[in-house]
Amino acid sequence: MVRSFDDTTRRNIAELCAAFRREQPGGAAPSLKRAAVAIALTQAERGAGTAFLLTRRAASLRAHSAQWALPGGRCDPGETQAQAALRELHEELGVELGEGDVLGLLDDYPTRSGYLITPVVVWVSTRAAIAPNPDEVESVHHIGLEQIERDDAFSFTKIPESTRRVIRFRLDGQHIHAPTAALIYQFREMLAGRDTRVAELEQPVFAWK
Repeated sequence: MVRSFDDTTRRNIAELCAAFRREQPGGAAPSLKRAAVAIALTQAERGAGTAFLLTRRAASLRAHSAQWALPGGRCDPGETQAQAALRELHEELGVELGEGDVLGLLDDYPTRSGYLITPVVVWVSTRAAIAPNPDEVESVHHIGLEQIERDDAFSFTKIPESTRRVIRFRLDGQHIHAPTAALIYQFREMLAGRDTRVAELEQPVFAWK
């Protein structure tokens, strides 16, 4: 189903975010470094549908270089997760939004590399052109919401290093893994009105560092 990029879709997703019951992290969460990413909703490159922004990280980065990611990064001291996601969105893609553009937050996701990531759903109200920062972003892609709502968009597999399921998001013939795939999957589930938890979904070994 193609969702038009209009006020009706914005209100609908905002209502779904408001109805979503965030699960509070437990266990080792206090020892993890806080981070936030933006699920930035904007108009699709073709047509009038709604898409979210997905980046390929620059190959020159020291950590997780060339990997697929949502715009985001570590929270600065004193920042809320929403503020951090908005700042990172501006720094990485030149998209400047305000806290009034935040629709809601999904569950925190603990990573093997020591971060607790908060996904922040935002509506890109500005029509300014996206300007990727070449020091951080190799490329930026508009992923239509209908692409993540396909029955075959996500799959699960196992690895010998863990008893947990590894989630994969299939995009243009390649697999995107957790944490990015897990966050996108929970967003997909929220769009369907389901409170599906993803914290236990595993990452591939190459993402553990």
